[in-house]
Amino acid sequence: MKLEIPEQKKLVHEMRIPIRWGDMDAMGHVNNTIYFRYMEIVRVDWLDSLKAAPNPQGQGPVIVNAFCNFYRQLEYPGEVLTRHYVSNPGRTSFDTWITMARAEDPQTIYAAGGATTVWMDFPAQKSTPLPDWLRRIVEG
Repeated sequence: MKLEIPEQKKLVHEMRIPIRWGDMDAMGHVNNTIYFRYMEIVRVDWLDSLKAAPNPQGQGPVIVNAFCNFYRQLEYPGEVLTRHYVSNPGRTSFDTWITMARAEDPQTIYAAGGATTVWMDFPAQKSTPLPDWLRRIVEG
């Protein structure tokens, strides 16, 4: 199954992540599980920049699904240029999309993925409407 990143999305964050030697597998390229780690790193960095990290005693985001399409192999050494996008705000959720390129080749997408993020009330253990400040960011 291959999910495509939509044309209509809003760029909200970029960051560079160093490719570590230990990110590679026996085949000499970055292991597929590490791409999900790269997506997590940029997503958390964006949420931290918004002061929106999950709060077990309050509210915050959770990921309810995730996917990644692999187009080219990333290899050590280098840096991954990650671009984080958002779209499709609903009552309690929105979609996130992430592209991964080599920093020295920013136009070539090596992998791209996404996730659905749901805003949660952790003590109640149920979804809750997106805060107005977050909805404004996601809607653009």
